[in-house]
Amino acid sequence: MTKRLADEQIIGLIERGADIIIPIANGEPQHLLDILEDNHLKLENVKIHQMLALRERDYILGKMKGHLSHVSYFLSGATRKAYHEGHIELVPNVFHEVPRILERITKLSMVMTVASPMDEHGYFSLGTQADYVSEFIGHVPFVLEVNKHMPRTYGENQIHISQIAGYVNSDMPLSEVLAPEIGEKDLKIAEFITNEIDNGDSLQIGIGAIPNAVMSMLKDHRHLGIHTEMLTDGIVDLVAAGAVDGTRKFTYKGKTVATFAYGSQRLYDFIDKNPSVEFLPVSVVNDPREIAKEERIVSINATTEVDLYGQCASETIGGRYYSSTGGQADFARGARFAKHGKGFICMHSTVKNDTISRIQLQLSPGSVVTTSKNDVDHIVTEYGIAHLYGKSVAERAKALIDIAHPAFREQLLFDAKKSRILY
Repeated sequence: MTKRLADEQIIGLIERGADIIIPIANGEPQHLLDILEDNHLKLENVKIHQMLALRERDYILGKMKGHLSHVSYFLSGATRKAYHEGHIELVPNVFHEVPRILERITKLSMVMTVASPMDEHGYFSLGTQADYVSEFIGHVPFVLEVNKHMPRTYGENQIHISQIAGYVNSDMPLSEVLAPEIGEKDLKIAEFITNEIDNGDSLQIGIGAIPNAVMSMLKDHRHLGIHTEMLTDGIVDLVAAGAVDGTRKFTYKGKTVATFAYGSQRLYDFIDKNPSVEFLPVSVVNDPREIAKEERIVSINATTEVDLYGQCASETIGGRYYSSTGGQADFARGARFAKHGKGFICMHSTVKNDTISRIQLQLSPGSVVTTSKNDVDHIVTEYGIAHLYGKSVAERAKALIDIAHPAFREQLLFDAKKSRILY
């Protein structure tokens, strides 16, 4: 009996009030979502739960209310407008707890995800994904969108044909993200950070100009390891240069560990059938207790605003929601637990052509604290590194003022004294 499903069979699997779980980025099953939208009048109060949706859709824009709606766990370009217009819900979270949250607040009715074609042993691979859905393999019905473009990868993201409710076929190229242009400020920040990275350290590093600049400067390092939530193109370059081999790691020795991958086709080709790369559930990769086992973990993330206590607002811009917490708090805490861990949170010192300082006495009204003052280790701008861990309130304020843009230091010093942060 074939498990290939027709459209009406898929709709028949979905009960009233069902909660459907969709993965991040390229795990998003476009054809299956087309089927749900095309048949939304046959659905009643069905919710799609997802982080980082790739494409804006009618159900996200609130055009299928009462039938199909969206719950976000991390806003993207596809969901940001809909959130601000009140069409979708946003659930606060730290990334490693998303599986637990889904288990507690949803019915876990079904997982819909993209997968690579089945191998000779009857196994599909979730490809670029493990994230928060791989944890539910064997426990929740899966409907797969089998796509020949999805790479076959290894780790805890394998699912056997006996464990799925069915599948459809698709032939859609994977979404790619191009590396942003690296500027002079990015290079200065990257230089400060790379001077703090030693041979044999393990890296958690994300996407963006500053992380790319950091990776471009690490090609002469040796025996680096990778333990990161998101795998990007820069890591491919480090492996090719001989900088990354994972031999000094404390866990998953010799393996590059991630929970999802997002980049160019070059990255997807690199992970395809690559036994040195393992995709693990986010509840493992991002658990601060697991991160801490990598005793020499170096975490590199970005923020949009920092106050003089060291609180980082990384998910709002000017007090308006832009994304969500993601894994920044996970790795900030994990780096603190690790014996020789280091955490770096980076930003340009200003925005809008040097007219606004990103280091402020207080965060903008409405801003949300992503990484607390107690978990912050280092803040980095193009003017240097502020070492905050273990420092007093006054010492923190002075260190942050020292790495602010020179045009704002005098005012920050005045504000700090007026507020009795400095005397």
